[in-house]
Amino acid sequence: MLDVDGLPALQWVLRRNCSLSPRQLLTAYLSVCVVSLAVALGFTWLGASIVLGFAGLELLVFGIALLVHARHASDRETITLRGDALSVETRCGNSVERMDFRSAWVRVEPVHGEGSLLELSGQGRRVRVGRHVRPELRGSLAQELRRALRSEGRAHGGEDDLGMELK
Repeated sequence: MLDVDGLPALQWVLRRNCSLSPRQLLTAYLSVCVVSLAVALGFTWLGASIVLGFAGLELLVFGIALLVHARHASDRETITLRGDALSVETRCGNSVERMDFRSAWVRVEPVHGEGSLLELSGQGRRVRVGRHVRPELRGSLAQELRRALRSEGRAHGGEDDLGMELK
């Protein structure tokens, strides 16, 4: 629950579970570089100079992999219900997509069944959410979204979006 522009709003922020901050990731990478180069320089001193080239290649590939990881570390989906509007913002890498719905028209459905991504649809548009939620928790997210939409007085006559009566 939060206050956006003077109106009460509900917001769900679904993001990746990243165990290392960018600073910690850089520290870990630099530590690996120091150890790998120390070993490679030791082998170079013993006459196996080709090891230094392979160590450099290894660190380059590892660095590229970490950059790809870091680019997607802040991926997230933000669902905001404010007044009669529901907005979904999806961040993937540098790309940001935003879709707005009138909340009275929003349907919340699993895409393929229990544990699959959730599809929010309405007004001829649809967006899939839940990529960063464990499959066994997506059903709970769907129920929570439906309950929030219903509590705002925009539900579908006492039934959930799958046509089942909610109690």
